[in-house]
Amino acid sequence: MKNILIIDDEEKLRGLLARIVTSEGFNVTEAPDLKSGFRKLEQNDFDVVLCDVKLPDGNGVEFLQKIKAAFPLTEVILLTAFGKISDGVQAMKNGAFDYIVKGDDNDKIIPLLYKALEKSALQKKVIHLEKRIADKYSFDTIIGKSKAIEQVLELARKVARTDSTVLLTGETGTGKEVFAQAIHENSNRSGKSFVALNCSTFSKELLESELFGYRQGAFTGALKDRKGFIEQANGGTLFLDEIGEMPLELQSKLLRVLETNEYIPVGDTVPRKSDFRLIAATNRDLKSESDANRFRSDLYFRLNIFGIHLPALRERVKDIAALTHYFCGQFSAKTNKKSLFADDSFIGKLEAYHWPGNVRELKNVIERSVILTDGELLLPDVLPYEIQFPSDKANKSVSAFSLASVEKLQIQKVFNYAKGNKAETARLLEIGIATLYRKLEEYDIR
Repeated sequence: MKNILIIDDEEKLRGLLARIVTSEGFNVTEAPDLKSGFRKLEQNDFDVVLCDVKLPDGNGVEFLQKIKAAFPLTEVILLTAFGKISDGVQAMKNGAFDYIVKGDDNDKIIPLLYKALEKSALQKKVIHLEKRIADKYSFDTIIGKSKAIEQVLELARKVARTDSTVLLTGETGTGKEVFAQAIHENSNRSGKSFVALNCSTFSKELLESELFGYRQGAFTGALKDRKGFIEQANGGTLFLDEIGEMPLELQSKLLRVLETNEYIPVGDTVPRKSDFRLIAATNRDLKSESDANRFRSDLYFRLNIFGIHLPALRERVKDIAALTHYFCGQFSAKTNKKSLFADDSFIGKLEAYHWPGNVRELKNVIERSVILTDGELLLPDVLPYEIQFPSDKANKSVSAFSLASVEKLQIQKVFNYAKGNKAETARLLEIGIATLYRKLEEYDIR
């Protein structure tokens, strides 16, 4: 139930207004002056305050500033017996929801009250969602106590407070986007947009239009102007995943943007400004790529102002038990099951596996295991065959496999898990459906 505070020194008028508001089903509290009104604000959570302008101990227009400073989510409607334009203007500047004349505008109070309540509720919802997002991407939610992950977290926390460009490197599935989100949410840009773009998803032409935006008529199908990711990230953070896949021609354009904060949409000739922080990620060795002239060395050095290498899961084996516990809880809730627990033998098998797909692969394995488990304990028999019975060759290192063999094994495993559903397989692998069809044909996976 919504709480309304009425501050007015005229007892009869205050009582009448209280009865009108109470009849709408709201909780009403009364106060005869500003001092007692503010005391009640400190004691209770009010959604809206109806406050007279002229009171024995002060002016409601000035008091409004004090309310908004201490309780920014509380809306205030000012009531006056003598409407003055100057007071009304000042009231709105001070943050009043509205300023109305008593008597003449009595029929407006209830509709106005509902609008004020709607705004207050919306503001609280936004604050709640922002807190949930901040909590979700807090560094504290990144699971692991191993030395390898703690060193990375220490670096990320330090750089988050700056505007420096960050280059996240590491194998696929190590959580680069999770770290990018956490860096953003713990920076002074957290109130602005976090915009993510995977450079491997698009062709050169499409990537350029997605990144820089385009003007109407720039190419066939460009029916109206479209903002690019650079413009969308203005004031916030732009995350470019798989930047090692960006074509060389676009690399030079990106470098210019980083040096000047200026960009030109496709089909336009006028430069525009965008103030954003760049976080890039790749699973490639950009230094080697640069030495081989497959990646611009000047862009590499510009990106690598602050490099953070994320460890592979096999380098942080001590974290597997904690990660497993977290994913068990997550997928138990998702599948409407009681909280499942992993048996020691189950954890042992996970810790012995080499995890070519890293944390992402572990997450998928736990989801599969939770689905297959009927009891309350996860046992090794629900694990994929290659984890239950790892070969000596597989356990030595990922390099024991050719890249194609590892990729085929992963696609086959996920394809089987998804029971042949190609759309679900593509989602779990985080690749495009066209790419999946090509890989299925290439590896003769049925």
